[in-house]
Amino acid sequence: MKALFIGGTGVISTSISRLLVSQGWDLTLLNRGNRANDVPGAKQLILDVNDEAAVAKAIENERYDVVADFIAFVPAQAERDVRLFKGKTDQYIFISSASAYQKPLSHPVIRESTPLSNPYWEYSRNKIAIEELLMREYRTSGFPITIVRPSHTFSFRSIPLAIHGDKGPWQVIKRMREGKKVLVPGDGSSLWAVMNSEDFAPAFVGLMGNVHAIGQAVQITGEELLTWNQIMASVARAAGAEYKPCYVPTDVLMQTKKYDFVGGMLGDKSNTVIFDNSLLHRLVPTFQQKRPFSECARESVSYILSHPELQVDDPGFDAFSDAVVALMEEAAEKVRAL
Repeated sequence: MKALFIGGTGVISTSISRLLVSQGWDLTLLNRGNRANDVPGAKQLILDVNDEAAVAKAIENERYDVVADFIAFVPAQAERDVRLFKGKTDQYIFISSASAYQKPLSHPVIRESTPLSNPYWEYSRNKIAIEELLMREYRTSGFPITIVRPSHTFSFRSIPLAIHGDKGPWQVIKRMREGKKVLVPGDGSSLWAVMNSEDFAPAFVGLMGNVHAIGQAVQITGEELLTWNQIMASVARAAGAEYKPCYVPTDVLMQTKKYDFVGGMLGDKSNTVIFDNSLLHRLVPTFQQKRPFSECARESVSYILSHPELQVDDPGFDAFSDAVVALMEEAAEKVRAL
């Protein structure tokens, strides 16, 4: 089987690429080659995918069983892919997002039939627009699409957190190790679904070349439901620290101009999510989320602690966190005095 991945070395896609190579797929990664060594055995097509003419020339004599684009974020990129790959692949997979589901939810259980509507996050609205574009192509021209909607997926190089700054998770881990409070939305009791990329990969590969997945939108999400308190406590334990939460209402977080919490929080993380993966189980009967988050958290935090290049200090977010903690503690004191 022959596949082309646009991207292929990211948080989600690296594990998929490695699994395909181990299964004997003929895999080509079309990207800028910045992580060419991350997937030994894959072919490299080092190009900027936005240079449509160069890509078209490079693949003019090629045909693929599967093409998957992991880095399409706006409709123009999907339109480009349709032009490039129409007639050149038996399946085109677009990686959308579970954040595209309606906010607020009209029903607590999320299925593929749940309406798509997110007025709070442009990222999600663009994913919805791409899905609609591709579905039209499927219906009008037979372009063989499969849409995949991941929820919060992480790798051994990353860790899911409720709130962090622009430079990644390290500053939150560092705060935990220094005995400081960390910011948590609401009271930390909303449910969230996280998934390690190594569990995600077999489910995704099970959809590749699967004729029953053509024309379908399929969510691939974690099935271990955890509160943000449980997630953050697991991260703290993995870091050898005590979990000290500072609970902050989402509407308070949204007031800051320093960070854009409207999309990521109100449009995503502050909402309880319960996913029904029945369709995925029918299409990929072998799918199973094998590893509990607590185990994955230990692996990820250990990796981050042993790789200094991932320990990127974020003094701006640290100062922001300190200020919010002080404000919330002051507010609590005032309420106690009433």
